[in-house]
Amino acid sequence: MPQRWIAAALAAGLLAAPALLAQGTAPDLILTNGKVVTVDERFTIAQAIAVRGDRVMAVGSNQEIGRLAGPATRRIDLRGRTVLPGLIDNHMHLLRYGTTWKYEVRLDGVGTRREALALLRARAQTLKPGEWIYTLGGWALEQFADDPKPFTRQELDAAVPDNPVFLQASYYEAFLNTPAIAQMGVQSSTGHVDENGFRPLVEKLPVATGPELEASTLGMIRELNQSGLTAFGSAGCETDLLDRYRGWADRQQLNIRVFCITTPAGGGNVDQFLPRIAQMKVFQGDAWVDHIAFGENFGALSDPMFRHRPPATAQDLAAWRRIVTEVAKAGLPLHVHTNFTETIDAYLDQIEAVNKEYPIRNLRWVLAHFNQPNAAQLERMKRLGMYAAVHPWAVINGGINIRQFGEAAYEMAPLATIQKSGVTWGFGSDGSRANQILPFETLSWAVTGKMVGGRTVLRQPISREDALIAHTRKNAYFVFRENDLGSIEPGKLADLIVIDRDYLTIPADHIKDIKVLMTVVGGRVVHDAAAPAGTR
Repeated sequence: MPQRWIAAALAAGLLAAPALLAQGTAPDLILTNGKVVTVDERFTIAQAIAVRGDRVMAVGSNQEIGRLAGPATRRIDLRGRTVLPGLIDNHMHLLRYGTTWKYEVRLDGVGTRREALALLRARAQTLKPGEWIYTLGGWALEQFADDPKPFTRQELDAAVPDNPVFLQASYYEAFLNTPAIAQMGVQSSTGHVDENGFRPLVEKLPVATGPELEASTLGMIRELNQSGLTAFGSAGCETDLLDRYRGWADRQQLNIRVFCITTPAGGGNVDQFLPRIAQMKVFQGDAWVDHIAFGENFGALSDPMFRHRPPATAQDLAAWRRIVTEVAKAGLPLHVHTNFTETIDAYLDQIEAVNKEYPIRNLRWVLAHFNQPNAAQLERMKRLGMYAAVHPWAVINGGINIRQFGEAAYEMAPLATIQKSGVTWGFGSDGSRANQILPFETLSWAVTGKMVGGRTVLRQPISREDALIAHTRKNAYFVFRENDLGSIEPGKLADLIVIDRDYLTIPADHIKDIKVLMTVVGGRVVHDAAAPAGTR
């Protein structure tokens, strides 16, 4: 352990929550003999943690935490393993993903074509003939280090002859086998369709409904916990689906935290839409489920992923400004898609004008996606008190970006420039379709500059510490829970993960391979890789 971290830990001594200690009650859970990377403001490293109820009671040495234990305290020996705060994704299409998880063969983090085809074959062996297999994004051909060429219809037929297969690669293209072509009536002898062609086909795919929706969603949540994720800014929260999440939370079955980024219904006609903004309520929920911001996509200015949009018209700009003026007037947080340089400038021009009438500094307005900012734009954002939600599409789309944007792709996103700007920023995946959702793949890209499969696609990597902070403590600001989440500190909610190797010291190329051994959310162990399969 580096000497500065040892010194920080020794200087800190026992960090404890006075209110919890004052109760005179032993902790429910202690974890000892580990390397606890607290990600607090001092980046303190400790050995042990005490948890009482759903909160961290104390952080300190083995001896200090051990003295707090009582007869009923559960003890976990970390055996030298590293502990991190639960990882937070500031922008994911969570609820939608739960409706499709049951049918998907996910290719997130899969680095070879051979492995991808093996996963498809394995799923087919569990199904009856005619049952669907699909994957809706989260991968791209360029991540296959062994063979990145397009899938052929014949190749997919050989792997899965008796089930329809639909493979959507990011938001760029899709590949179908013969049964899928027949069922969907696709006019393609190759089984390859572009973005315009595949979007209507997605609407024809089966999704989980009724009783199977719960199984699909809870299965998704288990996988998210296994990857180290414990909280999300959820882009889009349909009321009927969100009610299910609230029910699971009430029954202590919800093992993630869901913070919704939504707009009121009926945004097609601006005049009819504007009055609904003032009626929108945020912060009416709790630490499990809440609405936190107006967004994420509205008006006519948002960028597509892989091409610049036509210049905004005066009418587009005026309509967008009317909407955000009402958002500012209502005192609402804002979280909005803003990808390319010209759109960032257009948005900032409008926001600066709105700010003169309705100051936004304390509203935490966020520009999301944020792939092509420059230093001047970041300085404008800093003056306004704005935040940046960086969605690292290049983790899977790096090869596509290079084809579309040339040399500029290597600066998407310019992480070092963003880090130096002083603007508060954090990572979101924008999964599960536009991007993969595994947080250690994101952290690996941020530190090494390499996409899934190993190709270098980023010229401005950042340090491991800064990357981890962006996926934890800084993201707590994006979900308005900085006093509860993002670091392992006394009084904060006990969301944490135990990993199989030391994130801070392993070779950088191994970060993507980190496995989560245990996930704790609100003091409850929700994932334990060592537990028998039937008890997980």
